[in-house]
Amino acid sequence: MSTTHSTTVNPSTITFGLDTFGDVTHGLDGTPVAPAQVIRNVLDEGILADQVGIDHFSIGEHHRPDFAISAPDTVLAGLATRTERITLGTAVTVLSSDDPIRVFERFSTLDALSSGRAEITIGRGSFTESFPLFGYALQDYETLFEEKIDLLSTILPQEPFSWSGSTRPPLKDQSVHPRAERTIPTWVAVGGSPNSVIRAARYGFPLMLAVIGGQAERFAPYVQLFHEANEKLGNPALPVGVHSPGHIATDDDTARDQLREAWLANRNQLGRERGWGPAGPGEFDAEVEHGALYVGSVETVAQKIAHTVRTLGVDRFDLKYANGTVAHEHLMQSIELYGTQVIPRVRELLAS
Repeated sequence: MSTTHSTTVNPSTITFGLDTFGDVTHGLDGTPVAPAQVIRNVLDEGILADQVGIDHFSIGEHHRPDFAISAPDTVLAGLATRTERITLGTAVTVLSSDDPIRVFERFSTLDALSSGRAEITIGRGSFTESFPLFGYALQDYETLFEEKIDLLSTILPQEPFSWSGSTRPPLKDQSVHPRAERTIPTWVAVGGSPNSVIRAARYGFPLMLAVIGGQAERFAPYVQLFHEANEKLGNPALPVGVHSPGHIATDDDTARDQLREAWLANRNQLGRERGWGPAGPGEFDAEVEHGALYVGSVETVAQKIAHTVRTLGVDRFDLKYANGTVAHEHLMQSIELYGTQVIPRVRELLAS
């Protein structure tokens, strides 16, 4: 791990989350689990996350057979009635192929059900299945997101609004319902584009960095750019978070063994779709040892998270705990270790 200038952080203010895309898992015997059961398992995973003191639980949106969840807000609504304190959000809402007004209405409803625990993370999405599914053209990828983030930012203050753009008819003197009891926290997820970082600052949204490959240090310029942009725009200091994949077990070897095949199968499936070369065990080990995979024992994962938080000076760390077909039972153990042991250990390391 390379050395980088560390940023002073306050360990008491850092928050920690879990993210899942509802990956279709296998049972301990290797047989695929039905998507409906995966959704029920995600509910149990979110309940456990709340019980062990994790701050955030976020669910991603996909429209393909290897992920069970296409309607995160519906699953989150179920969790709202079964949890007490954990924040319930998305990872991410694919705003480009959604309707910002409907997004607001769904999340203001979720905020009511959860007594003020809803949040939204919006993004353009690295998967594009939703575009043809909902009748959007991929050549409009940039325009759709730019106009829809503009409309959502207009709606969030919950004042009567008018808006016009090229992707839908104009709106005049409209309002949205139900009215939320507060301004719903809304983050923008980016994968490393400077323009996306600046856009988040321009709209005054906190930034969530998707660090899913390579060393976290390479994202330091984006954090600095975000803070500089906010300062120039006269914004208050806005938080920055990191989303990265990982898995925790009782020891390093067990964690790697539980994840390796599932991670490689998922990576190579995407590689076939996107024209990447095949990956083998060596790439997996390199990502664990030097890259963006937070895999291992409590101490191994805690040390790596603390290094990332210090190096980037971020305010939040979200572990994407579900990765491919890893069994629900292993995910539950990973969640319990993360909440009860990893997070307290990270706070100790940051305090020292």
